[in-house]
Amino acid sequence: MSPRHRSGSSRAATIVVVIADIMAVILGLWILMYLLDANRANDLVNFVQDAARWLAGWSHDLFTFDEAWARVVAGYGLAALVYLFAGHALANVLRRH
Repeated sequence: MSPRHRSGSSRAATIVVVIADIMAVILGLWILMYLLDANRANDLVNFVQDAARWLAGWSHDLFTFDEAWARVVAGYGLAALVYLFAGHALANVLRRH
């Protein structure tokens, strides 16, 4: 494999990891803001909540715990873990090729 091709794969892997990490950070930030009862009238809180809701659309109401905080932690936390694991696994595949 040529060094140029390997370098491109490495850059692509880095981009995938950075995107996956940013997605997980947004989800983790929303969990933290929710647990700390952040002011929902604040623009930053609204932005983070909207982004997290979009990112976790598939897992948002996946769990039906009685406590709302447990649903938020489980639903958004699962999405964050999936993005982290999937992003880093894809990056490892890209680095090998």
